[in-house]
Amino acid sequence: MKTVNVHEAKTHFSRLLDRAQTGQEFVIAKAGRPVARLGPLARQGKRRRLGLLDGKFRVPDNFNEPLPDEVIAAFEGQRR
Repeated sequence: MKTVNVHEAKTHFSRLLDRAQTGQEFVIAKAGRPVARLGPLARQGKRRRLGLLDGKFRVPDNFNEPLPDEVIAAFEGQRR
C-alpha cells in the first residue's frame, strides 16, 4: 500500500481515484503521519430482477382484515 502526502493527493486526486477504482489502496499522510486510506468500494452483488416471483403465489382476499383476537394476544405475550 503506497503512502502519499496531502499535497500529492490534492495534486493527483483524479489519478489516485482512477487507480483506486482498479483495486489499489493508498494511505494519505499529513506531515508523515497516516490519516486516511483511499481504496475501492466493495463491489455490490448482481442487480435484482424485479418480478421474479410474478404469478408464483397469490395474496389472499382477507390479507388486510384485522387479525383474530387470539393471534393479537399471542403477539402481546398473553395466553387465552
